[in-house]
Amino acid sequence: MLELNTDSPLFEMALAFHGHKCPAMPLGLRAGAAAMEKLGVEKAKNKELLTLCETGGKHPMSCFADGVMAVTGCTYGKGNFKKNYRDKLAFTLIEAASGRAVRVVVKAPFIEKSLNGPFVSLRRKGMQPQDIDAEIVDPLIHGILTKPEAELLDVGEVFDMELPKPKPSFKAIPCAKCGEEVFVHGARVAPDGEIVCIPCSGYEE
Repeated sequence: MLELNTDSPLFEMALAFHGHKCPAMPLGLRAGAAAMEKLGVEKAKNKELLTLCETGGKHPMSCFADGVMAVTGCTYGKGNFKKNYRDKLAFTLIEAASGRAVRVVVKAPFIEKSLNGPFVSLRRKGMQPQDIDAEIVDPLIHGILTKPEAELLDVGEVFDMELPKPKPSFKAIPCAKCGEEVFVHGARVAPDGEIVCIPCSGYEE
């Protein structure tokens, strides 16, 4: 079991990474830790784990994703954190070698209570998270880090998930139009036969 409290190195690292205090980021920490415990895995150093995250970017709890990234080690940069923009507080964590996976969902009653709480009320009025008084934020964070898991999360059963295993690309070539280096998976053949990057091809993906 990972140690999660406001004094733990994991929380401090996640807070520094995220940039402001809010309830959703530590909720992501709790959810990510629960998924890892269910699978019996440790934080990914490379691409041992993959997260398929269902959050979006147009709701006040999207900070959840940063908490999941911080605890699981699945990140955009390593390419093992993927978002599908379903606007849900849910994700699936997968062990890459075995395909074992678990889906975690934040419970509806907790979301409903949070959306009617003082933090989100101030966010609705346009106040930024970092400007909300610590007397409001800190008790929410403490509650999220200490409440029983069953009050916050639905942790599914472990299931098998088949994953594509594309080979990494270590070769880059200059785009014939803009001159910028593009790794070969992102190179395209233009109508005139030149090898170009995706933006210069005119067909964004």
